[in-house]
Amino acid sequence: MTSYQNLLAADTSMGAVTLRVADLDAMTAYYRDAVALQVLSADGDVTVLGRGTTAVMVLMHAPELRNASPRDAGLFHTAILFETEEALAASVYSVAQKHPNTFTGSSDHLVSKAFYFTDPENNGVELYWDRDRSNWSWSHGSIEMSTLYLDPNEFLQQNLTERAVSQPLIGGAQVGHVHLQVGDVETAREFYVDRLGFETTTRFGDSALFVSAGGYHHHMAMNTWNSKGAGPRQLALGLAQVDIRVPGADDVGALTERLTHFGVPIRDDGKTVSFDDPWSNLITVSAAG
Repeated sequence: MTSYQNLLAADTSMGAVTLRVADLDAMTAYYRDAVALQVLSADGDVTVLGRGTTAVMVLMHAPELRNASPRDAGLFHTAILFETEEALAASVYSVAQKHPNTFTGSSDHLVSKAFYFTDPENNGVELYWDRDRSNWSWSHGSIEMSTLYLDPNEFLQQNLTERAVSQPLIGGAQVGHVHLQVGDVETAREFYVDRLGFETTTRFGDSALFVSAGGYHHHMAMNTWNSKGAGPRQLALGLAQVDIRVPGADDVGALTERLTHFGVPIRDDGKTVSFDDPWSNLITVSAAG
């Protein structure tokens, strides 16, 4: 019998994503002026952007570093979740006007509507809105998702308002999920499900895994589409840290017990527990608020 809790709390959510960037001014401008986030703080080499009091992106100036290879493990995209279709349209339109060459596609995933971009340093960005959970469909324990064509112009025609054009900072925004590139899916499942405590929501063979807490479609995903066989990451530009928020200190304690049981090396400062996944992606978990 084990004494630790097996799963992350149902109210678990994602916190900010931290990127190491070569050009702090250009990257700040992209997420501020195009994606339409607010600068929450700017302290020397670190800029935090988000909405209201919710941090979404943390940019750390690291001009001495180089870009990783597209085939390395690391970030596939940061997915920013908007409260309404109007708010999503405002951000999509803003990026399209200011950085039209960064648009890479759009899809209706049944659970959500999503638009994809690459920022000026080639980090993937997803801007999306969720359909109500009552409209999601589950089959044999797996969420039903698809990749249906979503016409970006039609979406904007239906959802872009005059207010959204003139004031793109509409409503809240947060990191909805984080999608990683990894070396293999089974190792990812063993770590993120068996050890960290997410539940599998769907899997595409040996190429992609989607996991969540509390029945969300996915808080994290891992794929091998570009990175099959990749080993641990070297220090480079791009992903520096993924933050996960659990409801309270007891949940942090339960996770600490579980990771210790599985022999995962952790750093614990009393408020936040941090550890590396099998590809040296730094994950931190702390209590919300």
